[in-house]
Amino acid sequence: MTKWPTLDDVRQAEAALAGITYRTPLQESSYINDLIGTRVFFKLENLQRSGSFKLRGAYNRIRQLSSEELTRGVVAASAGNHAQGVALAAGLVGTTAVIVTPEGASLTKIEATRSYGAEVRQVGESFDDAFREAERMAQQTGRVLVHAFDDPLIIAGQGTIGLEMLDERATLDTLVVPVGGGGLIAGIALAAKARYPRIKVIGVQAVGAPAMVDSVREGRLLPAQSVRTIADGIAVKRPGDLTFAMIQHYVDELVTVDEHDISRAILIFLERSKLLVEGAGAVGLAALLAGKIPVGNQTIATVVSGGNIDVTLLSRIIEKGLVEESRQLHLATVIPDRPGQLSRLLDLVASLKANVIRVSHERWDPSIAPVDVSVRLVVETRNAGHRQEILEALTQHGYQVSVEREAPKFP
Repeated sequence: MTKWPTLDDVRQAEAALAGITYRTPLQESSYINDLIGTRVFFKLENLQRSGSFKLRGAYNRIRQLSSEELTRGVVAASAGNHAQGVALAAGLVGTTAVIVTPEGASLTKIEATRSYGAEVRQVGESFDDAFREAERMAQQTGRVLVHAFDDPLIIAGQGTIGLEMLDERATLDTLVVPVGGGGLIAGIALAAKARYPRIKVIGVQAVGAPAMVDSVREGRLLPAQSVRTIADGIAVKRPGDLTFAMIQHYVDELVTVDEHDISRAILIFLERSKLLVEGAGAVGLAALLAGKIPVGNQTIATVVSGGNIDVTLLSRIIEKGLVEESRQLHLATVIPDRPGQLSRLLDLVASLKANVIRVSHERWDPSIAPVDVSVRLVVETRNAGHRQEILEALTQHGYQVSVEREAPKFP
């Protein structure tokens, strides 16, 4: 079995990373504290170089290569953040990197990886497909494989986050950490428990990628059949052998959150804290907001692991989140196909102090009579009460209204 990293390994990594990585802020929000009912601090690794925590482990691994290994270069598999961490670390150390990503990886992350000087190849549908290709390349080309999580030097590098959090705030009771392959939480839990054995460490996975949760529950490595989540940074089918063993030993509990929970957390970070956070980075807050973690009278810190979110995905999350929070109303109705009828409908909505964002006016809907026309509206609303006021007023004025949970299909 691979030797576990130690607290000394984490401290050595911390010394090596001085001047390479940022000592990111540990920040709280009074708004979020009020929502959750206790003090919550956020370790903002979304503000780290390369946009996530991954540079810590990648640099700690690559800096210890021999001169002969540096000449051969490195290869890694990643859904995005490890790719950027390895690419940046390789450039800092003076070697070359080839990164294998899944075909559906975020375009934002792929372009950022290329900007750090790495060659990017897209293979397969998941991280695990990409990893098999990276293994094949390492065997054929002699490049050193830099694992995304199942490596003691990677784990030690990620563990420096735990030291930084506890150096800044030694009174923390619970640490909440995103979990994909397990390298981040394994390193943080090792460092935290070595400093304060009574501190509680809780991991969070997405419902659509629950391999570590399932494995710990069953007491054996249990790969997921498939992964499907907006939290692509933790969308891993098979946890690591080393990280699985360390999580069993150090981590107190694992929970899952669904896509709605994650989307809501992303939206709150963006609107209330002015922070751009990707899905994986938002799962800690998502778990707290969803009541998955008892808070009591504790002081909690969670790791915001990254901020590399694709802007197209972000726009969809914002729109769906506004609907869920009753800040947007998507509705459909039918009106007579006569002059002035659309104006009458829009005047009524305006009188209710609601702003119409989009209008679709369609005569050719086969489900309606030839003398009618279908209308779809997207309306800005203040809150759930305002939303209900609009629906009731439309009904009272004779409109038969249906509410659409998804955005209308505008031509």
